[in-house]
Amino acid sequence: MTKIIDENYFKMTDGMQANRIEDILDEDESVLLRTKPKKKAYIFNSFFKMFPIAFIWLIFDGGFLAGMIYGMVKGAIPIAILAFIIPFFALHLIPVWMWIGGIVKASAGWKNIEYVFTEKRIILRSGLVGIDFVNIYYSDILGVNLKVGFIDRIFKVGDIYISANNQSDVLWDIPNPYFILKKIQNIVVDIKTDIIFPNDLRPGENHGFRTKYRGRDYE
Repeated sequence: MTKIIDENYFKMTDGMQANRIEDILDEDESVLLRTKPKKKAYIFNSFFKMFPIAFIWLIFDGGFLAGMIYGMVKGAIPIAILAFIIPFFALHLIPVWMWIGGIVKASAGWKNIEYVFTEKRIILRSGLVGIDFVNIYYSDILGVNLKVGFIDRIFKVGDIYISANNQSDVLWDIPNPYFILKKIQNIVVDIKTDIIFPNDLRPGENHGFRTKYRGRDYE
């Protein structure tokens, strides 16, 4: 039955603006799974993401600074040059600040990250100050891929990359990644098959491709 839209359609209800997943679910929408990145894996990955660049940068700048300070102590370099050195290295160390900022952001923002699977879509909740919601409808998904790095293997997690119409997103450091990947792929196939062949019109066999599709029983 088609829903009737009236003057109360956009009326706010108590409890809204709480930045909860429940606030954006449809009335007939059910949550199949709630998960989020594994905290240790998420923070460790953010630590090592720019670590090689930051480490090399620190060694180079640290050596240069040590030489400058040694020269000042010996009187070979005037102390007044600090007025130039301090702002210079404040800017030159930007890759290091970015590395530190990434770790702080991951640590502070982890609590706001949540991935929710319903029978219609995948909802990605994230944010540091404000809360953002991203919706990926199964019918729009074009591809699902899994990447498992060295740290991911240690913590038994993986990153699921989802490409959809006009968007692409990543579910970071998901526990049981192979199981989740399989379930997403199954749902996408089921929903797209339902769109092409609705239940009442679906043939028992697809003779053109010599395949059978019986659907799946989700319990």
